[in-house]
Amino acid sequence: MKMNVKKGDLVKIIAGKDKGKEGKILRSIPETQRVVVEGANMMKKAMRPTQQNPQGGISTMEAPLHVSNVMLICPACKAATRVSRKRVEGKKGYIRVCKKCGKDFE
Repeated sequence: MKMNVKKGDLVKIIAGKDKGKEGKILRSIPETQRVVVEGANMMKKAMRPTQQNPQGGISTMEAPLHVSNVMLICPACKAATRVSRKRVEGKKGYIRVCKKCGKDFE
């Protein structure tokens, strides 16, 4: 299944413990329909001491969110919006278009 968001997009979280937060997508995982959003869904992980990190300890990192819990923010109208796809002549494939203002995301 195709995802409407990709790495580098600005998104708003619409469900879960971080509802209302905005952030940039750091990584997208299309196989499991998940995205990692900067500064959202933070989790703690125990790190074993290694040569690179001799101290070890507990570190905090972003955990993946399901893509249905985020909504793309349009750079033109600055609102969280749904995405439609439009075919453009001379280009291969589709481009993403804002449902509210009609501007493209590319």
